Amino acid sequence: MATLRPSSTGWALFLALLTILLCLVVPGEMVKHNNFKKCDQSGFCKRNRAYANSASNQGSSWSAPYHLDSSSVKFSNGQLLGTIVKTIENNEKVNLPLTVSFLESGVTRVTVDEEKRIKGDIELRHESKVRKERYNEAAKWTIVGGLELSSTAELVKETEAGVTKVFYGPNNKFQAIIRHSPFEVHFQRDGETHIQLNDKGFLNMEHWRPKVENPDREDNDSKDNVDDSTWWEESFGGNTDSKPRGPESVAMDITFPGYSHVFGIPEHADSLSLKETRGGDGHHTEPYRMYNSDVFEYELNSPMTLYGSIPFMQAHRKGSTVGVFWLNAAETWVDIVKTKASTNPLALGVSGKTSTQTHWFSEAGQLDVFVFLGPTPQDLSRTYGELTGYTQLPQHFAIGYHQCRWNYVTDEDVKDVDSKFDMYQIPYDVIWLDLEYTDQKKYFTWDPLTFPDPDGMQKQLDDSERKLVVIIDPHIKNEANYPIVEDMKSKGLAVKNKEGNIYDGWCWPGSSHWVDCFNPAAMSWWTTLFKYDKFKGTHPNMFIWNDMNEPSVFNGPETTMPKDNIHHGGWEHRDVHNVNGMTFVNATFNAMLERKRGEIRRPFILTRSFYAGTQRIGAMWTGDNQANWDHLAASLPMVLNNGIAGFPFAGADVGGFFGNPSKELLTRWYQTGIFYPFFRAHAHIDTRRREPYLAGEPHMSIITQALHLRYQLLPAWYTAFQQASVDGSPIVRPQYYVHPDDEAGFAIDDQLYLGSTGLLAKPVVTEGASSVDVYLADDEQYYDYFDYTVYQGAGKKHTVQAPLEKVPILMQGGHIIPRKDRPRRSSGLMKWDPFTLVVALDRNGQADGTLYVDDGETYDYQNGAYIHRRFSFSSSSLSSEDIGAKGTKTGQYLKTMAGVRVEKIIIVGAPAEWEGKSSVLVLEEGSHTGSQASLQWFAKQGGKAAYAVVKDPGVSIGNLWKIDFS
Repeated sequence: MATLRPSSTGWALFLALLTILLCLVVPGEMVKHNNFKKCDQSGFCKRNRAYANSASNQGSSWSAPYHLDSSSVKFSNGQLLGTIVKTIENNEKVNLPLTVSFLESGVTRVTVDEEKRIKGDIELRHESKVRKERYNEAAKWTIVGGLELSSTAELVKETEAGVTKVFYGPNNKFQAIIRHSPFEVHFQRDGETHIQLNDKGFLNMEHWRPKVENPDREDNDSKDNVDDSTWWEESFGGNTDSKPRGPESVAMDITFPGYSHVFGIPEHADSLSLKETRGGDGHHTEPYRMYNSDVFEYELNSPMTLYGSIPFMQAHRKGSTVGVFWLNAAETWVDIVKTKASTNPLALGVSGKTSTQTHWFSEAGQLDVFVFLGPTPQDLSRTYGELTGYTQLPQHFAIGYHQCRWNYVTDEDVKDVDSKFDMYQIPYDVIWLDLEYTDQKKYFTWDPLTFPDPDGMQKQLDDSERKLVVIIDPHIKNEANYPIVEDMKSKGLAVKNKEGNIYDGWCWPGSSHWVDCFNPAAMSWWTTLFKYDKFKGTHPNMFIWNDMNEPSVFNGPETTMPKDNIHHGGWEHRDVHNVNGMTFVNATFNAMLERKRGEIRRPFILTRSFYAGTQRIGAMWTGDNQANWDHLAASLPMVLNNGIAGFPFAGADVGGFFGNPSKELLTRWYQTGIFYPFFRAHAHIDTRRREPYLAGEPHMSIITQALHLRYQLLPAWYTAFQQASVDGSPIVRPQYYVHPDDEAGFAIDDQLYLGSTGLLAKPVVTEGASSVDVYLADDEQYYDYFDYTVYQGAGKKHTVQAPLEKVPILMQGGHIIPRKDRPRRSSGLMKWDPFTLVVALDRNGQADGTLYVDDGETYDYQNGAYIHRRFSFSSSSLSSEDIGAKGTKTGQYLKTMAGVRVEKIIIVGAPAEWEGKSSVLVLEEGSHTGSQASLQWFAKQGGKAAYAVVKDPGVSIGNLWKIDFS
C-alpha cells in the first residue's frame, strides 16, 4: 500500500482531493525527493564523506588516528581481544575495545566499541533517559547461530613488529593479518588477499564529547575546521532531532582487491551489479542508502533507500566469491568506487585488474562486521544463513498465485471474484484484503456494513482449499472506546516520544500510536490479539500482511518516526530503525503460531519492511511499483538481489501498483511473475479492476496459460524452497551464481535459473518484443521447454522466439524436473495428483534432479514426515533413491502418500537407438517381479530434439524404483 502524506489537519479533505488528483493524473516518476535526505542533508553522512575526502587528498601523508595498542592484544580460544586507541586533539586518547572472533564456520567477526559509552561515563543532554551505550542488540534480532568460536584458529608467532597474524578456517587456509599502526586488517585465502578493512584509513568512530555551549576556539574542534553544526541537533522536514548522546557515527572502508563486481545490500531499485557512487558516466553521485522508508512511487536506477535493508555485500570474480555483513540497525550509507588494483606492497597476493573500494557509515551503534572468504557463492549463502537463519519453508499454498488489490470492497465482492476464477478455470490460492475491510481503520475488526459475514466468505474459500490474507499494520488508531488502543496505552506497550510520553503520529487511521515490539510484554500482548476468540470472524485459512512497518508515519520526518523517539530498554529509534519492521513481523509470526493451542501451522506473513534475518519469518515484496515496462524490467534484478542477500521469498506487484497497464504489459507481467518466488498481483485503489478474467481474449487465455505453468511446476518450486530452507540457496538464481567462472555473465540480471532445476527463464520485459536473446554460458544442450528446440554454444546469445503467447524458458541438459500436469483450481486440490518427470539429457546422455514433498502446512517434516528423492538417469536407466532422513513420523507419512504415483516420464534428447522400442522394464521396491510400461519415441525434427514418453510406469513417488530403457 502506498503512503499519502497529509498534514496533521484536514485529513478527510486531503484524502478526497488527492483521490481526485490520482484519478486525473497518470502516475510518473513522482518520488518526492524533498521528503528524503541526500547525503549532504544527513550530518553524519556528509561528515564521513568529508573525512574520506580529506584522507584521500592527503594520500601517503595521511596519518590515520587509530592504532591498536600492541600491549593489549590477547588471543585465546579463537578470539583476539585488544584496544584500539584513537588519538584526538591535545594528544588525548579514546579507548575503543576490539574483539576479533574467528568462527568455526570460517567467518570472522570484527567488533569495535567505545569504552566511555560502555561504562556509562558520558553525559546525556536534555535530561534524556535513553541508554548511554552504543546500541549492541542488533544481533539479538538478527543472529540465530554460527557464532561458535574456532577450535583450530592459531595465532602466528610475531614475525614483524606491529603485526598480528591468525590462521583459521577450513584446514587453516584463511589468514587475518592485523596491522597495529595504523589499524587495518587484511583477510587472505590461500595466501591471496581478498578483503581489506581500513586499508584506506577511513575508520572513524565519533567519540563522545561534551557540548561546549559557548565554545572557545582554542578548546573546540572548530579550530581544525571541523563542521560541528549537526553534532548536537539536526532539522529536516519540520522536525528537529535532539541527539541527546551527541555525534556517534561509525565508519570504515572495506576493499575487495581484484574484484570488479559487487552485489547485494538490498533494497534498491537498481541493477544487480552495484554501480559506483562517486559520479562518472552511468554511475551515481549519492551513496547507496539503507534507511527503511515508505518511498512514494520510487524511481529506478537509483541508490535511494527503499522499504528494507540487508547490509550484506558480496564481491565476485572468476574463481572466488567473498563478502561482508555490516551488522548495524541505524541509518547506513555505502559508497562504492572502482579503481585499478592496489600497488600497496602490504597487500600481499593481490591479483586482478580492478578493485572495488567501499566505504560504510552508520549513524549509531557499534562497528560490527562479519567477513566471509567463500570461496563460492554457495559458501556465502550457507555461512550467512547459519548466522541469520535460512528462509522459512512456507506452507505450500504460499508459493501459488495470490490475487490482491486495494481493495475488495465487500465480502460478497470477494466471493464473486472467487467464483469467477472458477468459472473461467483460472487457478489461484489466496485472495487478499487491504485495510478497507476494517471498521474505520481499526485493526482486528470487520466493517459491519461491507464485511458482515467474514465466516461465510472464508468458508467459501476453504471449500476450494483457498486462503485469505488480511492486512494488520503497526499503527493503532487513537480513538476512545477502541479496546486495542486503550489496552496498549494502559499497559505501556507503545513507542514513546523523546519526552517519554506515548508517541502520536498520523497514518491511515489518522491519529495513531505504534506498538513497541522491542518490548517482550508487547509481543506477548500482540500474540493474544490473533486468537480466534479475540479476532472474531477469522478462520484457520486466514493469514497476515504486515505493511507500513518501516514504520511509515505520514507527518514524520522522512515519512517515518523521529529518531529521538524511545523504545523499550531505553534505546532511541535511531539505534533500531532498520530492524524495527522485523520485530513487528516477529511478533505477528509468534502470534500466528499460537492462534489455537494444539493447532500449529506454519505462519504466512508478508512484510514490506525487513532486515537481515526477516527471511526466517516471512515473505517480502518490492513495494509500490508502477505499471510501466521499466518497472517490470527492474523487478528482476530486485528479486534476484534479495535472493543472494539471503531473503529469497521475494516478489513484485504483478501489473504494477500505480497506474493501469496495457493488456500487453499485464500479460507480459504475469509471464514474468510466474518466476517470482512470491507471486502476487496487486493494484492501487484508483486503478481499474484487472483480474485475469477481465483481460479479454486472447490475453485472458495467455495469462491463464502462464498461471497453469506456475502450477505445473509447483513441485520444482517447493523443492527449491526446501533447499533454500536448509542451505540458504537463492530460489531464483542470477547468471553469475550458476556459472561463477563465466565473466561475461557476471552483470546479467534479466534472466534467471529456478533453483537447481536447470530451468532458465528470460521473461519479455520490452514492449512489442516477439523474441529474446538468451545468454548461454556453457556448451551444454539447452532445450526449449515447450517444443524441445535445441540451443547450444557457450558464451553467446541465442535468439528465442517469444510471441505474446509464449514464455521463453529453456531446460539445461543434465536435469530432471518434477511437475504436476493436471490443472486444478488451487494447489491444495493438487495434493494427491500424480507426478510427471521431465528428463533433459546432457551431451553424455545423463541427468539428475531432486524432489521434496511434505504435507505443506505443519511442522511434521521436522520429525521425518516428508519424501526427498534423487532421480538419476545414466546408462539408459532411470532410478529413484531416498535422500531423506528418517524420523518418528516417516512411516505414517509414507503410508498416506503410497497412492501418489508417477504417471508420465518424458525423456528429452532421447537416443536414436530407442526408435521402434515400445516398452520399458519397471522394477519397484516391494515387487517381486518387474512390469512393463509403454514407451513412445518421437524423432527429432528440424532443430528439435528427439524425445520419448513413458506412460503410467505405476511407481509410487515415495518408493525405491528403477526403469530400464535398454
